[in-house]
Amino acid sequence: MIRINLLPYMEKRKEAGLKRQIIILSTAFVVFLLIIVSLHIYTVRGIGKLEKEIEGVEARLKVLTKITGDIEKVKENKEVLKKKLAIIENLEKSRLDPVLFLDDLTTRVPEGRIWLTALSGSGTDLRVEGVARDNTAIADFMKNLEWSQYIRSVDLVSSRQTIISGVKLKEFTLSCTMKKG
Repeated sequence: MIRINLLPYMEKRKEAGLKRQIIILSTAFVVFLLIIVSLHIYTVRGIGKLEKEIEGVEARLKVLTKITGDIEKVKENKEVLKKKLAIIENLEKSRLDPVLFLDDLTTRVPEGRIWLTALSGSGTDLRVEGVARDNTAIADFMKNLEWSQYIRSVDLVSSRQTIISGVKLKEFTLSCTMKKG
């Protein structure tokens, strides 16, 4: 017996293939949507995490900025302190200079021939006033002063004769330039 299928089997296959394609496409679409949604959720979480990190870093930056400001103040104070210490050290080094200079000056005064009456100075200028027996004593005193390690140059400003207690003496004024350092 011959069997004849009168049902359109091609149409059933087409319908089955169409259903399969719809199912595959709808499944692919759902999977695509799930992937998109999961990527969106992952990105949103990542952005939230990064924003929290940014807030933490900004807070840390504020703390470090304050510390940096404190460090700058410490550096400025350190520089001021170094300058003050340098001044103190310089003063400490040169505190004996006036004593040594006066000691040197007294050794250079010709004994019994010159008497100093006034000594004044400012900066590197020194003014010496005194009384001498004669011009030779004044010249010797000037030469002695020029050999001093503290004096650069000596100039005679004035010299005039005066009478003190009935004795003729020479009253003189010298201008000296001191060596610096």
